[in-house]
Amino acid sequence: MADNQQTAALSSRGSTKCDGCGATLHFEPSTQTLTCEHCGKSSQIDGSDNHLTEGEDYDAFVDRIGTEQAAPGFQSVKCINCGSTSVLESKETADKCSFCGSPLVLDLAANVNYVSPHYVLPFRVNQEAARKQFMAWLKSLSFAPSDLTSKVSGSSSPVDGVYLPYFLYDADATTSYTGERGDYYYTTEYYYEEVDGEQVQRSREVRHTAWSPAFGTVLNDFTNILTATSTSVNPDTLHAIGNFDLGMMVQYNDKYITGFRAETFTLSPQQGLDQAKSAMGPVINQTIMADIGGDEQRIIDSSTELSDVKIKYALLPIWISSYQYENKTYQFAINGYTGTVAGKRPWSAWKIIRLILIILAAIAMIVYFVNANNS
Repeated sequence: MADNQQTAALSSRGSTKCDGCGATLHFEPSTQTLTCEHCGKSSQIDGSDNHLTEGEDYDAFVDRIGTEQAAPGFQSVKCINCGSTSVLESKETADKCSFCGSPLVLDLAANVNYVSPHYVLPFRVNQEAARKQFMAWLKSLSFAPSDLTSKVSGSSSPVDGVYLPYFLYDADATTSYTGERGDYYYTTEYYYEEVDGEQVQRSREVRHTAWSPAFGTVLNDFTNILTATSTSVNPDTLHAIGNFDLGMMVQYNDKYITGFRAETFTLSPQQGLDQAKSAMGPVINQTIMADIGGDEQRIIDSSTELSDVKIKYALLPIWISSYQYENKTYQFAINGYTGTVAGKRPWSAWKIIRLILIILAAIAMIVYFVNANNS
């Protein structure tokens, strides 16, 4: 599996030169083609396959790290501030980090840890649409400063298209557990209550729980557990821009990142696997409770072993930038496939205080009228 996928990734590398005028072709999201910015000629990318196949063996993938190099015509650059490392075209002026705006430096050592991705989800939202989505998002913000849109429209940084690195894990999980099973039973309880001045005996059913030991082994089959391996974008922002349509990913091809940047993974495959295990936890616990049965369940202890672990290394698209307001920088991101926008934003203290005053005034009016009606 590892050899086949490595060969597929390497064979995808082809010319990005326009056969009409010789200029460089860039991937255009709106047409899903390689387009020449000089003469406008476009061409399809061959070999696109949106069928997700079985992942690469985890250990084989780890061993493969460092055995490849980025395609000719691409360079690795590193941010001296946030530490992110990106792959971009060699001819691109790498002067600014897409994530924090700090200077970038050529990072020759990054090729030592390079490994080609298995999949890429191509951009579907182009740069102009991304800008419009961002401005619409700014205008929709509640309790934002009144002059936010006017100030940001002229001060925001260029919106950069970046492919973020993700790992997708497949694994079989075997979990041994100990716990307790709770079964309900009912007893009749008698009591007295006063009816028309007399004590009358009543009865009611009272529920109890009988607990008994439980233990066993459960199996779970996990597929495509997605973990972000970039630390350059705020996790809350990544969560807020929504899901990516993983079913539309295609086999990795360098041509999809022409005109864009592709960040390399910051977290190791092992760190990503640890995150995947945490994501598996709730599903495993549900399986255990179903296995215990009864009316209530308690899990005392559990131990999970993973087997047949597979990994897919994928690049997913975002537009990333930042803007300044009142000498503060706010990072935002746009889902490069759906156009959903999220990020940090300023708040108007005056608007919030005004709302509080209105609420307090409304409460005071209600209390006044209630007291007036009761007097």
